[in-house]
Amino acid sequence: MDNVQFLAMIQAYTGIGIGLMIGLGSAGACIGVGIMCSRFLEGAARQPEMIPTLQGKVFLLLGLTDASFIIAVGLAMLFAFGNPLLAVIQ
Repeated sequence: MDNVQFLAMIQAYTGIGIGLMIGLGSAGACIGVGIMCSRFLEGAARQPEMIPTLQGKVFLLLGLTDASFIIAVGLAMLFAFGNPLLAVIQ
């Protein structure tokens, strides 16, 4: 195989990896946020006096969950626009 075919394979596999990173990351974050918020509402309905404590913890965990997805999007953009794997084949 020549260099053009290797470059095409690297770009194709990188595109598949980017799609998986963004797709599965967003699906996981959305499912996690949905489950967490539903549990918060259940806990708030059972013990209304705990709402301020639970609310602070939920917002902290929402930020961490969204941060992990944003990091995955950042890595995907790194591979999309500045692919370090292409430098191997010259």
